[in-house]
Amino acid sequence: MSQKSRPWVINAMVVAIYVVLSILSGLFNLASGPIQFRLSESLNHLVAFNRKYLLGVTLGVVLYNALFSPMGWVDVVFGGGQTLIGLGLVAWLGPKLTQLWQRLALTTVSMSLTMIIIAWEIVWTGHLGVGMLLPTFATLLPSEAVMLVIAAPVMVLVDRAVHFDRRMR
Repeated sequence: MSQKSRPWVINAMVVAIYVVLSILSGLFNLASGPIQFRLSESLNHLVAFNRKYLLGVTLGVVLYNALFSPMGWVDVVFGGGQTLIGLGLVAWLGPKLTQLWQRLALTTVSMSLTMIIIAWEIVWTGHLGVGMLLPTFATLLPSEAVMLVIAAPVMVLVDRAVHFDRRMR
């Protein structure tokens, strides 16, 4: 595989894996709503290894939401936007952090805090009052954080076999 096509092929695989893992979470009604435990969110940590994974993870969110979200295009915009903003921060700030654990923590914090965007989407589309924004965020933030905290050591172990950073070079 050529050096130019490698990142595109790998990101296409990330998109596919994201969609499949989201479908698995959806089978247990954990892929959408005010409490979310998408297995696919573990792929957010890929950006901590190499920022070139940003495209694959973001497109995975967009594709899954376009095909399977009950909120349709609204979830494509909000979910894709939240992922792009959260992981964009990781891609921007991550290279300044020398330790992998710091980048994994940054991913966890960034993606958890940007769940306020998803809370706003749920409140807006559910025609809930603005007073429901913080309670909705109060369920989304910890569900995202728990998923990413659990996923971080798993991704480190997978990296020992797969070498995420080297794959994108």
